[in-house]
Amino acid sequence: MKLYTYFRSSAAYRVRIALNVKGIAYDSIPVHLLQDGGQQLLPAYRAVNPSALVPALDDDGAILTQSLAMLEYLDETRPAMPLLPPDALGRARVRALALAIACDAHPLTNLRVLKYLKNTLCLSDEAKQEWYRHWMAEGLAAVEALLAQGDPAGTGLFCHGDSPTMADCCLVPQVFNAQRFAIDLAPYPRVARIHAHCAGLPAFAAAHPSQQPDAE
Repeated sequence: MKLYTYFRSSAAYRVRIALNVKGIAYDSIPVHLLQDGGQQLLPAYRAVNPSALVPALDDDGAILTQSLAMLEYLDETRPAMPLLPPDALGRARVRALALAIACDAHPLTNLRVLKYLKNTLCLSDEAKQEWYRHWMAEGLAAVEALLAQGDPAGTGLFCHGDSPTMADCCLVPQVFNAQRFAIDLAPYPRVARIHAHCAGLPAFAAAHPSQQPDAE
């Protein structure tokens, strides 16, 4: 299995966590999002993923795109250490938490949006930072509220219960981004607690951007 990845990509970070949780060996193929004008935009990578986004996952020649689709695929094809609960309500809750991050919050703060704000709309660095902090705070507040709704039956050591799920695969990279921009986590105690618990686990620690072969 091969993962086209960038060390700071939140979406790639999610998949690295999932692969590690499931104990699946893989080869990292770095795609630098800033070098060469963005290696994800080059024809060689567009041939792998026409969306020009990371990650892409190559499973014996079958190419998958979109991180949450990859997590679902891994659960269906490698069911050991499941990332979704066994019950329908639990699965719906975990998916809702994951989607709140991956679809509602993260897209507003990803690299191509920030580049558009600066290069096309000509926003100042200060305005761009304000955009980032605003939408990051909105996203974290929503996840915190969803986690609170789950207490005590849903939220446990992890976002749902006491085993890692795809919700945790999404939460940890989002908190990493918040920490990079010095966003105070005090208003989000459940988010901060779950992140701290995950950070101490080998599967999550090995997926951290600082541990990747392309880390700068």
